[in-house]
Amino acid sequence: MFVADDPTFIADPYREFHRLRARGEVHWHEGLGLFIAVSHPAASSVLRHRDLGRIWTDATPAERFVSFNMLHRNSLLENEPPAHTRLRRLVAAAFARGHVERLRPAVEALAARLVATLAEHITADGEADLLEHLAQPLPVVVITELLGIPERDGPRLVTWSNAIVKMYEYGIDEGQQLAAEQAAARFAGYLRVLAAQRSASPGDDLLSHLIASELTEDEVVATAVLLLMAGHEATVNVLGNGTYALLTHRGQWDRLVADPALAASTVEELIRFDSPLQLFERTATTEVEIAGRRIARGEKIAALLGAAARDPDVFTEPDTLDIGRDPNPHLGFGGGVHYCLGAPLARIEIAAALSALAKRLPGLRLARQPRRRPEFVIRGLRTLPVTV
Repeated sequence: MFVADDPTFIADPYREFHRLRARGEVHWHEGLGLFIAVSHPAASSVLRHRDLGRIWTDATPAERFVSFNMLHRNSLLENEPPAHTRLRRLVAAAFARGHVERLRPAVEALAARLVATLAEHITADGEADLLEHLAQPLPVVVITELLGIPERDGPRLVTWSNAIVKMYEYGIDEGQQLAAEQAAARFAGYLRVLAAQRSASPGDDLLSHLIASELTEDEVVATAVLLLMAGHEATVNVLGNGTYALLTHRGQWDRLVADPALAASTVEELIRFDSPLQLFERTATTEVEIAGRRIARGEKIAALLGAAARDPDVFTEPDTLDIGRDPNPHLGFGGGVHYCLGAPLARIEIAAALSALAKRLPGLRLARQPRRRPEFVIRGLRTLPVTV
């Protein structure tokens, strides 16, 4: 069984996923302390089964993780109906298809500006980091604009987000745990101050709308933090992992350059091919059977999204990058009641960035090999040096 922090496994987890699928659809992972579903049908069942829920358990000792636990205890991602239903209903309107679609021109203009900046840095220095100049700033600017947060504060919110998400990995050290709690406290404190300002002087932004709803102050803060973290982490890593995949499968990059209409299907294929979120946990609220394996009440099972995305019984030639793949029933945005609220916005952001890159920099190439993040659950790159 794989070791989650093994650098060789992190570099290419998909070989191990193939071996696991060949042995069965569900396995007990001693190191992670939970069952893992590795086939597409089993992972889909985990995400959709109503007796498998997101049951939050406070990080312990609780007195050391006051802010981290508060953010998650009040998060729609960590709650089940009826609490989840109430929280999601209040946020969903902001991410309705029509509302998000109105953002498309602004997102496309922003992507074009960021790609122009990337091109200027390549021209001046011979290479530039695509993460620094495009993948990281794009979703931050969009989500801060949506929430009504000053754009200048985006970089420190990203720093806090990066520290908090380390807690989602397995086997992190005490220093990382402390950094996550400190970041959660600063993030929550920042939003409480901003929420107080908006309460006194509301604007036409999502944060003001959340404050005006029946959400508690903790729920407003937790929801804003979730939107900022989820809206940033996933998009950054799809753009990083995906652009790297395109540039190392040159025929697919050239195909996108030649046919811009493939941008939408390219987004879906990049999410499938190298998922930014590899694992998503559920807890059994009663005894459940998944692919013939019984999961006792209180036991955890995780959908291995990266494994499901390479299931040959669902995807033809799953290890092949095919930007025109259709159908493409990947599980990258989750499933069931916890399906990603921000999926429509993420699709627009990623398509806009890819289209701008293909149009402005058709000769884009890797300058050298990128540095990969050492985590398993949230899969991404630290740098992506490119040139033309």
